[in-house]
Amino acid sequence: MERKGFIGGSDCVKILAGDWQELWEVKTGRKESDDLSNNIAVQLGSYTEQFNLDWFAKQYATQIIDTQIEVQSVINGVPAKGLIDGRCGSDNKIIEAKHTNSFSTMDDVVVRYMPQVQLYCYLAGTSGCYMSVIFGNSKWESVFVSTDQTYFDTMWSEVTTFWGFVTKDVRPPNRHDIPSIPTDSIPLDNMVKRDASTDNQFMDAAVSYCQGYENNRVFESAKKQLKDLVKENEREVYCDQLKIKRDKRGTLRITKS
Repeated sequence: MERKGFIGGSDCVKILAGDWQELWEVKTGRKESDDLSNNIAVQLGSYTEQFNLDWFAKQYATQIIDTQIEVQSVINGVPAKGLIDGRCGSDNKIIEAKHTNSFSTMDDVVVRYMPQVQLYCYLAGTSGCYMSVIFGNSKWESVFVSTDQTYFDTMWSEVTTFWGFVTKDVRPPNRHDIPSIPTDSIPLDNMVKRDASTDNQFMDAAVSYCQGYENNRVFESAKKQLKDLVKENEREVYCDQLKIKRDKRGTLRITKS
């Protein structure tokens, strides 16, 4: 596939990872992009993509109205392009189908592909994207990732800097100073995460919870207090001692770190 002349979703992932030199060589024509025809993970994802979309449609009782949608634009002087896997008929939102290993979690997949998702949302002019993910060969999950302008703007600042090296034909350094862009505030299924490390009330309850196994009354009291401190729009609240996650049914579960 021709990779010169634009920035794509997978390019954004590499740019935020600091892998600039190899990508620059591809974008300036000094190197061909990797041949992925013998990469089993990539090819498996390709072969299972239609099944993934069909399964998504079945679970959401909807239809996929378009597939392989090419979107493109010039953003702050940088040509950008994406190939979106599908579009959901019930709400017109885009869908990204992924197939990963059974050891990954949905949070892992979301963080890894967030640059791609945010670019595609921008190019498609939509408020979010469904991520439809097959884990190994026995598990499927889907989550709706909302568009986040702050994340996009921060990411695109790095993309623009990288593109400057391409247009000037100047070899860039590999970047080791790119901080990870926070994703806690980006809603997944309209729920956010919160770091409660500076919340004194939460931390007091967390310490009591972690130390209260020997005293069941203290433990149960701290457990109730912790769950009461989780807001209705929060999918996860965490600190160094523990995290509280809300499952698909809305049940809050506490696990020690």
